[in-house]
Amino acid sequence: MSSTNGSTLCRVGVVVTLAGVISMAIMFSRFSPSRNCPPPPPKPKVNSVQNCAKSSNSVNDIAEKPIVLLWVWPENYRFDFSDCKKFYNIDNCHLTDDRGLYDEADNVIVYHRDIQWDLSNLPPSPRPPFQRWLWLHLESPTNTKRIPGLENLFNLTLSYRQDADIPVRMRLITSKKPNKDFVIPKKDKLVCWIVSNNDPSTGVDRRNDFFREFRKYIRVTLFGKAYARFLDYKDYYPTLASCKFYLAFENSIHKDYITEKINGPLAAGTVPVVLGPPRRNYENFVPAESFIHVDDFPDAKSLAEYLHQLDRDDNAYQQYFNWRKHLTPSPHLILQTQEFILAICTACDHVARHREYKEVHDLYDWYFR
Repeated sequence: MSSTNGSTLCRVGVVVTLAGVISMAIMFSRFSPSRNCPPPPPKPKVNSVQNCAKSSNSVNDIAEKPIVLLWVWPENYRFDFSDCKKFYNIDNCHLTDDRGLYDEADNVIVYHRDIQWDLSNLPPSPRPPFQRWLWLHLESPTNTKRIPGLENLFNLTLSYRQDADIPVRMRLITSKKPNKDFVIPKKDKLVCWIVSNNDPSTGVDRRNDFFREFRKYIRVTLFGKAYARFLDYKDYYPTLASCKFYLAFENSIHKDYITEKINGPLAAGTVPVVLGPPRRNYENFVPAESFIHVDDFPDAKSLAEYLHQLDRDDNAYQQYFNWRKHLTPSPHLILQTQEFILAICTACDHVARHREYKEVHDLYDWYFR
């Protein structure tokens, strides 16, 4: 009897234990997370997020900036495209010389003097319908070849001319607050001139004829390749600053052809004596009282006498710097390899701000007019 009861109790215990295990399994299956739900997202790594943000921004920047393809390096003078940011704070286009990007380029800069007569080295045609071609040329009409077939080829002109689509020029900066820091540099030379070009074919006859007569009446300190007295680049501005007057004589006379020859002395603190287009043309860009024009005098002798007079009269000489109270010139780049940086960077800035379509008709009619 006792053995029967023990066996029965044992069976009951086993049943209760199994029932408990089954109940626990059912409860676990009801309240455990479903395998169909996605796992919680992992915590982001700080470095990965930062890198993603930088990459995304750079891609967006490139997408927003127009691509400007420099088809040929002008005169093979190469520079770092970051110089636009460095010298002029211009960084709103994507400059490149990679011809593989031609089909994507929004604008293509073509340098006039590098175009072959048969046009065989121009970019391929037909061009992408959204693409604009820029005609880059900084020489005067006297030194420009009429290459046939360019008259109706370009969309924009990039030139020294004020009426170009993209004018290239150093500008004076205005300021309401008077500039009290400017002091006229000390002078130990009366008249200076730096001359590198004396090739008659470039139109220098007028300036040379004037100079030969002018130097009979006044001492002129000469520098430059034309007179076998090369001036090191680092000495350019200090030398100009040491002269009371500087001969800013252009090689040829044309509308708006007013080059860095006047900007140098203005930036250095010297009075430029100019020979070029009429005085009123100069006054479009610089104050009338900042320079002396050879056309203001009947002959070279009269000009020399006036400069001698200013040399003896400090008060009269100082009047040529009154404009510095509210205007500031910027020194231009002087290395030969830097000759086209301003033009290319100016183009970059313009095409980023002006994306409208335009065509140039009768290019030569405009340029030689």
